[in-house]
Amino acid sequence: MRRPALPQWAGTLAAKAALFITVMCCALAALLGVLVHVQVTDQTVGRARELALDRLSEATEACEAGDPLLPGSGIDPPGLPASLRDLAVSGRRGTVVAEHRGRPVMWAAGPVDHGRAIAVHVDYSQQARTIEALDSAILWSSALAIGATLLVGAFAVTRVTRRLHATARVARRISGGDLDARVDDPRTKDPGRPQDEVAAVAAALDSMASSLQNKLLAEQRFTADVAHELRTPLTGLHAAAELLPPGRPTELVRDRVAALRTLTEDLLEISRLDTGRERLDVDSEDLGALARRVVRASGTRTEVVVVRDTRVETDRRRLERVLGNLVANAHRHGRAPVVVTVDGPTVTVRDHGDGYPEYLVAHGPQRFRTESGAKGHGLGLTIALGQAEVLGARLTFANAADGGAVARLDLPAEASEG
Repeated sequence: MRRPALPQWAGTLAAKAALFITVMCCALAALLGVLVHVQVTDQTVGRARELALDRLSEATEACEAGDPLLPGSGIDPPGLPASLRDLAVSGRRGTVVAEHRGRPVMWAAGPVDHGRAIAVHVDYSQQARTIEALDSAILWSSALAIGATLLVGAFAVTRVTRRLHATARVARRISGGDLDARVDDPRTKDPGRPQDEVAAVAAALDSMASSLQNKLLAEQRFTADVAHELRTPLTGLHAAAELLPPGRPTELVRDRVAALRTLTEDLLEISRLDTGRERLDVDSEDLGALARRVVRASGTRTEVVVVRDTRVETDRRRLERVLGNLVANAHRHGRAPVVVTVDGPTVTVRDHGDGYPEYLVAHGPQRFRTESGAKGHGLGLTIALGQAEVLGARLTFANAADGGAVARLDLPAEASEG
């Protein structure tokens, strides 16, 4: 049996704390109210019972002496509860609260001769009003106490949840790539101030973000430095390779030098993307024509299908780089036919090979990681993803149900023109 779906607010800490405080306040108020009610009622009823029994003793003495009975007393008086009369006839004395002529009274009865009962009644109206007023005061004071406790508790919990929400927002910014985001909880900056759990979480998050940022910056600097240092010797190697005599060894050397130059340029491009400081050179482009231009420049047999053409405001060079890398990857790692489809601001590149590996579909491309036996360095899709982020586009990777890899590029809707 499925559990009923709860509203979104029911899962928040504030709602749970409010529910807990309300339940505990109601339970405490009910317990105290019952205790006070029982104690006061016992005292009130006890005093009324003592008074009624005293009156009963006086009436019994008067009856035995043959004196007239006092008002409020009599032998088998009308209105005497049957249960109390039966108790008195059996030879015992007792009391009971009952209605008499529309008013609450305390009855007391005892035995007399010939199987009769002598009884007295004492007005119980004042005591009944006292108990009723007490119950009303308990209810009102409990409601007031619960309301005040809820307000104070809500204020205290809201302060904590507000800090937790701020910490969560910073965590989401960090996961989104903003490594400069920090919680900066003032409690963490004052060593003499007691640290609560929220401050400890905020301090740990800030420390983690700083450590992560330092490691990424060090990696970016290393990548950029290596690429820059390789440029000069590679330029010399390329010039030297051009001077070699024609032949198969020369072709192999030139091919490896060209591969090293491509790898170096890719590393430099990744290092620039990692800095997050790339700027767009926006212009208006026909998306269908741009896709055909990219396919022609790739020199591959790739089909271009334009379902719905559109003009987009984008950076032509970066968009060509993204599509070019996707087409090259489809031919290098997939199988023909490779199809580029333009449908409004969405471009898909599909091959009919074995599809993307599971890690790539689940987590995106990872630099320097390729499947076993594959050629390349795993940088093409990484660069395409980075350039797409600069364009404000969304690049996703999936596998078609009938086989083949599908890369989908969704350009910003506000940047497209119908």
